[in-house]
Amino acid sequence: MSGLAPKHPPRHPARVHSAPGSPDPVVHVSCVRHLYPDRTEVYLCGLDFIVEKGQRVVILGPNGSGKSTLLYHIVGLLTPSEGEVEVFGVNPALHFSRIRERVGVVLQNVDEQILAPTVWDDVSFSPRNYGYPDAEVKRMVEAMLEELGISHLRHKVCHYLSGGEKRKVALAGALVLRPELLIMDEPFEGLDPRSRSELIALLNGLQARYKMTTVIATHDVGTVTELADTVYMLIQGGEIVARGYPQEIFADAARLRASNIEAPALVELFQRLQEAGVDLGVPANVDEAARRLLERLRAGGGGAATGGGEP
Repeated sequence: MSGLAPKHPPRHPARVHSAPGSPDPVVHVSCVRHLYPDRTEVYLCGLDFIVEKGQRVVILGPNGSGKSTLLYHIVGLLTPSEGEVEVFGVNPALHFSRIRERVGVVLQNVDEQILAPTVWDDVSFSPRNYGYPDAEVKRMVEAMLEELGISHLRHKVCHYLSGGEKRKVALAGALVLRPELLIMDEPFEGLDPRSRSELIALLNGLQARYKMTTVIATHDVGTVTELADTVYMLIQGGEIVARGYPQEIFADAARLRASNIEAPALVELFQRLQEAGVDLGVPANVDEAARRLLERLRAGGGGAATGGGEP
């Protein structure tokens, strides 16, 4: 784990990266061991997994590293044989009913989550199930469909929707009760580049407006810098080996290779420039990368840089 502040911390009013230490974190997972029925054992130890209120956290790791296992413990679908899990101060495996309206979940395979025949039926399922009055259910569902831009799908049969549309329907169902914590497992699986970009923009917009805490598990390194203030990195077998800003995590090329994770192409490019004596830091996105390159060119190019300037 890196305890150092990154050279270029992200600048966003709703984004916070803090070392664990809050007396009341939203999520706290400590050294969890789980044994599946087929005797497969996942041991999520190393660093404690701690999520503070308002953070955007990404769990990054290769397939088989235990990302989904960690999420399933957080939402109470799995009970650990060892270790501790707390969400909003309660054990979710025992008392999820106490926090169910505070947590929204989008599974990796949304077809397993979308159960109702039409979009309206599916998005309205939770408020109807929790006993909200019909008028309130109608207001909540209409507002969420409008916010996610899928009002035109309200009467469509879910089975015939595209992958991106199904993902938005599942997200609408997860957010209709306005939860404080949103958990998503591999949300970009199977999406084309346009749908992926739309979903990233949508998630960031929702998080900024409602100050939600988000926890997203992914192996898609290309989305991390756009979605995360804090990254937890898992390696094969489940050990949590690092926590830091995306720039910190991607700056350690040797650790990434050892974890079977490739750095994003943009990060690798700027690392190559650094090795060649042109230190522009590690940009968080394409716009920042373009700005730093333009600044260097306008300043006269060549020579080693002492930093990339403040983003």
